[in-house]
Amino acid sequence: MNELLESFIKHLSDERNYSEHTVKAYRGDLENFRDFLLKEEKKFEDADVATINAYISTLYGKNSPASVERKVSSIRSFFSYLVRKGLATQNPAKLVRTPKKEKHLPVFLSVDEVFNLVDVKEAEKSPLRVRDRAILELLYSSGLRVSELAGATLVDLSIGEAIIRVRGKGNKERIVPVGSKALSALGEYLDIRGALKPVSDHIFLNSRGGGITTRSLARIIKKYGLVSGISKNVSPHVLRHSFATHLLAGGADLRAIQEMLGHASLSTTQRYTHLSVERIMEVYDKTHPNA
Repeated sequence: MNELLESFIKHLSDERNYSEHTVKAYRGDLENFRDFLLKEEKKFEDADVATINAYISTLYGKNSPASVERKVSSIRSFFSYLVRKGLATQNPAKLVRTPKKEKHLPVFLSVDEVFNLVDVKEAEKSPLRVRDRAILELLYSSGLRVSELAGATLVDLSIGEAIIRVRGKGNKERIVPVGSKALSALGEYLDIRGALKPVSDHIFLNSRGGGITTRSLARIIKKYGLVSGISKNVSPHVLRHSFATHLLAGGADLRAIQEMLGHASLSTTQRYTHLSVERIMEVYDKTHPNA
């Protein structure tokens, strides 16, 4: 059982290019399911719909509907992998019903909040502060996933063409435009990048010269969110949501946004239209005499 689990985890990390955080979540979900099966004296290949439903019943009261759905999704993905590899004949989790989770609209920053975030003034302009500014500008300018930013190397960035090549989910490569402010911040950072004594060809380095991790990126962004006085919990994904929301508000085509975000399905991108509708309703309620 452990060999099958480790094989799947390696597949997520190496072939699907999932972030460290996502891989860790899958591992935790599947290790919990494995432990349940061991108590029932069963193996993965013994699991059927009834077994998975019995497992789900142990989760209620301890987990939110969203958490339960995520755990079932992890099991479903795992069995799909086993079927593709010829290690299982069917995916029993496909027939399992999960509770409906509450739909939450993405959190995003206003344009002013983004400007406050990237323009935090510090007494000393250190190499790390120059790096951080470039990180913030690029995340907002191009809507990259944090794993894409962490994995980007120097050859992926073309300052002259104002583009960056990134590898997203499923190791799919795409080209994303980089805005003028981000290009300026990147140029300034690349000029002093040598001060970090690079031992890696990744664009963004840690204080020891190695490639920066997704966890460190999240900490950096959270720190600047607090320093700039933003009340929201600022994360790399919040900057990605802000990128998409501001593009849509500016009149960008939904298909173009889909391409830039690297969404496989347009339906994933369409949730940003709900944000626009909510904003329209908010304005209507506040300003229309008969609202």
